[in-house]
Amino acid sequence: MRAKDKYLQTGKIVKTFGIKGELKVEPWCDSPYDFTEFPNIYIGGSAAKSKLEIEKARVAKNMVIIKLSSVNSVEDAAAYIGSILYLDREDLDIGDNFFISDLLGITIRDADNPEVSYGELIEVTSTGANNIYHVRGSDGKLRLVPAIDDVIISTDIENGIMKIRPLKGLFE
Repeated sequence: MRAKDKYLQTGKIVKTFGIKGELKVEPWCDSPYDFTEFPNIYIGGSAAKSKLEIEKARVAKNMVIIKLSSVNSVEDAAAYIGSILYLDREDLDIGDNFFISDLLGITIRDADNPEVSYGELIEVTSTGANNIYHVRGSDGKLRLVPAIDDVIISTDIENGIMKIRPLKGLFE
């Protein structure tokens, strides 16, 4: 069973906003509006994270302006510039869905012949229409797999295996 990251990167503070301690955040969510739904964010190094309460949040030109309860001046806000923001997985209710970070490192296998391994999923990019999975094979070659229902047959995050049925020519 694969361990999932407790904290998920969700954005970066890029600058202060106004004089009352608001911060401008580059959101790393599907939509900047998703970010406005979070009551708390976390900040900190690789091990210890500090919980910060979001007093209010709004979208402004694909960025998010947040006001933290503990920050009340532009001088206090300036200390946070450049900080990466995180969410605690336990604070989120995503049902049976998963995060892109959960996919990274899983093994890609053939749905019809589980002995065939195509490699490891190392990156995910979005085309707007669908995601593209970057798969590094044992031969070192990088292959791009469209994340569409005709190709992705099953995804088992817990065991780190995705089964696919490649389109003709994808791995030839």
